[in-house]
Amino acid sequence: METLHLLFNAVTVIFIAATMFAAGLGTTVAALRSVFTDIPLLALALLANLVVLPLLGWGISTLFGLPAAAFIAVVLAASSPGGPFGAKLAMVQSGDVVAGAAMQVLLATIGSLTFAPTANGILKAADVGQEVSLDVAALVGTVALLQLLPFAVGLLVRHCAAPTARAWHPTATALSNVTFLIVLAGMLLGNWRDVLALLGSLTLLAGVVLAAAAFAVGTLLATGPQTRRTTMGGVAAVRNAGPALAAIGIAFANQPAILGALAAVLLSGLATTLPIAAVLNSRRNRPLAGGQTH
Repeated sequence: METLHLLFNAVTVIFIAATMFAAGLGTTVAALRSVFTDIPLLALALLANLVVLPLLGWGISTLFGLPAAAFIAVVLAASSPGGPFGAKLAMVQSGDVVAGAAMQVLLATIGSLTFAPTANGILKAADVGQEVSLDVAALVGTVALLQLLPFAVGLLVRHCAAPTARAWHPTATALSNVTFLIVLAGMLLGNWRDVLALLGSLTLLAGVVLAAAAFAVGTLLATGPQTRRTTMGGVAAVRNAGPALAAIGIAFANQPAILGALAAVLLSGLATTLPIAAVLNSRRNRPLAGGQTH
């Protein structure tokens, strides 16, 4: 079991790094600059992910009357932006991968700083759980190593050797796709008992509603063409499991009820957002008269 756990962690690291490397290979400095100089886009994305979604998670948990463990899990997930699946969802929906990858890294970095005070404030106001204390430096370092560094290397290759980047891009994308499927299978197989135990409860429904609402909020609070706006929706819908898992280990002694609820929330969220991304992809690649696509 320990070997399988280590193997799953290794594949997860490869998936994150390959996805960000592929995104970097497909990015130009000019395109990246256009994202980071779009002040309205940045301001709206930060508002959606750092303010609206944590409050939305609190509201959904209260509305559904979730038990303490599920309440904590939803709040932790909602307070943790920048999940590494965000860039992958941009690829799946044929969206704005450059904007999605850049915003994911930015949100994950800022979220490392805002996660603990945000989650603490909500849990204290709701009188649920206890104070969350995290190693912020370790979280920022993890984001830098697994997300920012591969993206920067891919971007550097694209900038210095564009033909090489174009040649490597299909292989990096294929590796991202394969490891993505393995990670999904591992999440399902590793947590099926937790998810099964919550069938018939409102926890799974809360995860679905949170993901769907986050996609809508991220899309509405964005600027630019539809491909960019729905990409921001996908980034918002995918929360970052790393800080949430760290908080459960540090502040809640890895309570199985909270871990199981978090797994259920994250999996139900992916089950909600992946079909949305697939539908968007099919619409954007639907052949038009003369063999063109949308």
